[in-house]
Amino acid sequence: MLTLRWGTATDVGRVRKLNEDSLLAVPTLFVVADGMGGHAAGEVASQLAVAEFARLAEQQGVSSDDLAETVQRANEHILSAGAERGDRYGMGTTLTGIGVVSAADGEQLAVFNVGDSRVYRLSDGRLDQLTVDHSAVQELVDAGRITPQAARSHPRRNVVTRSLGSQPSPAPDVWLVPPVAGDRFLVCSDGLTGELEDPAIAELLGSSDDPQAAADELVRQALAAGGHDNVTVVVLDVAEVPDSAPAGA
Repeated sequence: MLTLRWGTATDVGRVRKLNEDSLLAVPTLFVVADGMGGHAAGEVASQLAVAEFARLAEQQGVSSDDLAETVQRANEHILSAGAERGDRYGMGTTLTGIGVVSAADGEQLAVFNVGDSRVYRLSDGRLDQLTVDHSAVQELVDAGRITPQAARSHPRRNVVTRSLGSQPSPAPDVWLVPPVAGDRFLVCSDGLTGELEDPAIAELLGSSDDPQAAADELVRQALAAGGHDNVTVVVLDVAEVPDSAPAGA
């Protein structure tokens, strides 16, 4: 089995009164959810999503299809909970993460995403964003109407185009990534990426061999940069890969 090490950190930030982010970090699943809805509803939505994945983590032999099905179940629970109480109607959450899944050629890392929370990989000093934001500004960037830099300050930068708590149930993007010893992954809410640009994230992500120290420093620097939103990170290291696993992409 893969040998993984990880660290987590979360903070309400310097502006918000409530932390609506939720996270899960267990040996086979690493998830961050960024709730939306106000009046504590966002917190409920993100907790419901993470709780559904916590149940999946108890299962042996998780597949990519299991991840997609769990997203669907979480979406149904969020919709049901919203319908039960008027003050939670319309609540939702982004969801992104990494799962250790069984594949024909051994264990793989499945990166999955709904919304604008992100997964990055730091490999040989190079930082790559593995997920694609489901957001209004990303669509503008893809269409060539604005630059990625302009997207950071665009008035619609907080508008997501796909989230849990919606109908029809959102389909997650899922990518299989071969585990490579020495690679480091970052799972984070937009409270981090809204404050720090990728070069700063890359530097901080590589600032310590200890994933917990790196997670703490990322959140610390996001707060120092303004802390306008809740910020949550999971830093995941691939420490050892079995001989049967692929050597790389």
